[in-house]
Amino acid sequence: MYSLLVVDDENIIRRGIRALVDFPGLGIGACFEASNGEEALKLMESQRIDLILADINMPRMNGLEFCRRAKARDPSVKIAMITGYDYLDYAIRAIQLGVDDYALKPLSRQDVQALLFRLVKKKEEADRFAAVRQVVDKLAGSAGDGADAGARARIAGLLEEHLADASFSLGALAAQLGYSVSYLSTLFKKLFGENFRDHLLGLRLEQAKLLLLSTQMKNYEIAAAVGIEDPNYFSVCFRRRYKKTPSEFRSEAGHETGL
Repeated sequence: MYSLLVVDDENIIRRGIRALVDFPGLGIGACFEASNGEEALKLMESQRIDLILADINMPRMNGLEFCRRAKARDPSVKIAMITGYDYLDYAIRAIQLGVDDYALKPLSRQDVQALLFRLVKKKEEADRFAAVRQVVDKLAGSAGDGADAGARARIAGLLEEHLADASFSLGALAAQLGYSVSYLSTLFKKLFGENFRDHLLGLRLEQAKLLLLSTQMKNYEIAAAVGIEDPNYFSVCFRRRYKKTPSEFRSEAGHETGL
């Protein structure tokens, strides 16, 4: 059974969807609610969300930004947007960002039911593909170290490609590889000897060292260049790993200190 998140600033709309839609008949076992995009993203941190039904015109965070951040957090989630004719071009842009479907207001019960049915089918298809990909990978893995080496090289290449992308996540990597997040987490630990987050941070800090030695970039510029949004967090992580701040590292190497 899948879980659904309904995001709409109008309580009556959220309640209406919960009351009128045949969730069990669609294979939906749990339905969560959020009144805006920020609240929805926080809920995604604590709950497994498979499907999202969201109004495109929301307060505190526009629909495009919410879609982008939701997909960055979990690329496997399927999203359908509800919009009025005035926002049709907006909805089409959302499709380009990875939204899976949309429908125009006003919506009847049958319209919402059909929209969720299409969303569930897309989720089922994606899950079947991921499951097949996992089986193929496991069979290939049984052939020996060569398969592991190939998988490791492919993953390493994707990490390098997305090193500067602060939103890159294990979920995003899993989507590109066609794996489930849980399977990739296990595979990653096997191939690299540490979890995804620690390994990616290590790569970013090593890249930061090169930039400290070879450029005059400021510390905050280097942090951004290696995919770390908070310069203070960058400095803390750098010092924890190398026992000196970025400025001290650069100074000891005979370079001017970046601010």
